[in-house]
Amino acid sequence: MKNALAGIMQQAQKMQDNFKKAQAELEAMEVQGESGGGLVTILMTGKREVRKVHIDPSLLGDDKDMLEDLVAAAINDAVHKVGKMKKDKMADVTAGVPLPPGFQMPF
Repeated sequence: MKNALAGIMQQAQKMQDNFKKAQAELEAMEVQGESGGGLVTILMTGKREVRKVHIDPSLLGDDKDMLEDLVAAAINDAVHKVGKMKKDKMADVTAGVPLPPGFQMPF
């Protein structure tokens, strides 16, 4: 019984180490969100920090509302891509580990 418990604790420690490593890798990754067919692009980290915004000069006219909508859409696109990237990475980390239904990772 002691050996089984020790094995479970060792597996839990290994999984925790894998989670920390995956989280660090995710935070360092970058994704690019875009809208308007690439006229507005947002570079975002895995921590959901915006690093760069590019707006095509052709959009710098009088239509402020459209430009604001395109920037918001590009940010939302980047946020969704970060979420998918994290979900995919965590699926790799938890592969083979039976987690309860609906269990959410802490990141």
